[in-house]
Amino acid sequence: MEKLSQIQGSIVSIPMNDIDTDQIIPARFLKVTDKEGLGKAAFCDWRYLEDGETPNPEFILNKPAYAGATVLVAGDNFGCGSSREHAPWALMGAGFKAVISTDFADIFRNNALKNGLLPVIVDRDTQQQLFSLADEDPNTTVSVDVEAQTLTLPDGREVGFPLDGFSKYCLLNGVDQLGYLLALDAEVTRFEANNRQRVVTTA
Repeated sequence: MEKLSQIQGSIVSIPMNDIDTDQIIPARFLKVTDKEGLGKAAFCDWRYLEDGETPNPEFILNKPAYAGATVLVAGDNFGCGSSREHAPWALMGAGFKAVISTDFADIFRNNALKNGLLPVIVDRDTQQQLFSLADEDPNTTVSVDVEAQTLTLPDGREVGFPLDGFSKYCLLNGVDQLGYLLALDAEVTRFEANNRQRVVTTA
């Protein structure tokens, strides 16, 4: 997992509520266990026409003006539905480093954090402001400071967002849960060496 401390990039908005994981990455793509290429499947049923290959010119991610956006601004309750790590994989494969919403489904939020995608929770006024800015100017950029847990808007206003300490540590250091545990190997070995006389009892 790559270290994530600062994000500065343009935004694109999908102002729909209750975007579920099947809309983010349809179930037919869940057979793969490799992240490679999943970015093309992000929002597949909206992104392509019925043949599954021709880009839908009306879908926001297909509009040239929003190419290269790294921050997605979404409606309420983003990532609801079934649990699938493929959802953050697909979003990251599509180039996103953060998703902004008023709230996220817990399972999606946890999966996103474990894979290095930052879910940023903001108040409704900030969400609506970002929707308007994205519509008015595709070049609108925002900055996210993971350490300070702040989102900076184009007008300079800073908005704080919640982030638990463990997830922050993992993002800043570029480690997942397994990587964190493996980094403690030396300490575990030392502890075991100093406690060889422990007696293990069972009920």
